[in-house]
Amino acid sequence: MNAAEELNRLLAIMIRLRDPQTGCSWDRVQTHETIAPFAIEEAYEVMDAIAREDWQALPDELGDLLLQVIYQARIAEEAGRFGFADVARQISDKMIRRHPHVFEGEELDPDLWERNKQAERAAKSEYGLLAGIAPALPALIRAEKLGKRAARVGFDWDTPEQVLEKIGEELDEVRAELPLGDKDRLEDEIGDVLFTVASLARKLGLDPEACLRQGNSKFTRRIETMEAVLAETGRSLADLDLAEQEALWSDAKKRLAAPTPA
Repeated sequence: MNAAEELNRLLAIMIRLRDPQTGCSWDRVQTHETIAPFAIEEAYEVMDAIAREDWQALPDELGDLLLQVIYQARIAEEAGRFGFADVARQISDKMIRRHPHVFEGEELDPDLWERNKQAERAAKSEYGLLAGIAPALPALIRAEKLGKRAARVGFDWDTPEQVLEKIGEELDEVRAELPLGDKDRLEDEIGDVLFTVASLARKLGLDPEACLRQGNSKFTRRIETMEAVLAETGRSLADLDLAEQEALWSDAKKRLAAPTPA
């Protein structure tokens, strides 16, 4: 298998798909904006395959993600902006520039990576402590990055316990807003709670996105266990009142916590 040949084949396939006369009717009308959301979706599917250690599925998911890069580059090339070669060249140049200890025989400088990134942001006229943190990032990931960047200049809590206290304060503010029912104010206060929770994960050396994924997976497993139990009796969750649902939830937690028989 020749990687260069396969990459060239994929580039040719994209040109064919985008051909104004003979291409795919869906592919040829897409724009940078319309396909951008797919890149995020494909990146998460890559993460899911890795989390499941599904090494057979991973090449397929990585291919879907690579296709999004090829797609964006082709649209740009058609408009005379840049092509895939420019994308590959720029990332290659960047990696060499950021790793002189590997490519140029220099001594390892732990701070070089961040200095290079600061210089790159300055070259793009991106100034300020939070420059370069994309607003389009998933909100929880962006919250973690914003907090980490602020911590570089000492604008941070000293201990996780202090963050916990702040979470309590933010929850009190949510409670104060509840009787008023102002959705805009509640959205603002709940946003403060979530941002501070992301900061707590960061202070503990945890990835808040990974924490939430684990919470989502746990919730999913418990609901599926509840449904499996009910299926044996021909009922569904909608057939139970809240008290019965909570009792079944507690039972599902116990079932999932119990060790698997050898």
